[in-house]
Amino acid sequence: MSAVPALPPIPAKRYFTIGEVSELCGVKSHVLRYWEQEFAQLRPMKRRGNRRYYQHHEVLLIRRIRELLYEQGFTISGARARLGDVSADSLVDGYDGDAPQTKDAASTDKLVPTDALVGPVQALDELRAELLSIRCILNGT
Repeated sequence: MSAVPALPPIPAKRYFTIGEVSELCGVKSHVLRYWEQEFAQLRPMKRRGNRRYYQHHEVLLIRRIRELLYEQGFTISGARARLGDVSADSLVDGYDGDAPQTKDAASTDKLVPTDALVGPVQALDELRAELLSIRCILNGT
């Protein structure tokens, strides 16, 4: 069994382009666009010209999807089901890139389905993008 090359560290940035995410996650950009259709949790912000901008938590999610599909051998539907069992907080706070995430009995009562978070998070992302555009207009840049 060959060793999987280590992924580069994720820079401390607010937004990443699809090309940057492709390099950070070791996945081609057309695969990322396909995964957006297959995984409801993966919803990058889109701006002018449908340009995608991913946030840090989405880069972590993509790395987790990659791990499930390429390293652990899950099918897309299996990975989708597995991600449905994991909260967004555990993806961001507990992801170490190696070990699969587990839930203990004490934490299961606090889990919020990630589908319930997609709408509000996307709305906030769109509002942030709109405010950034307004700021650029006001600053004349």
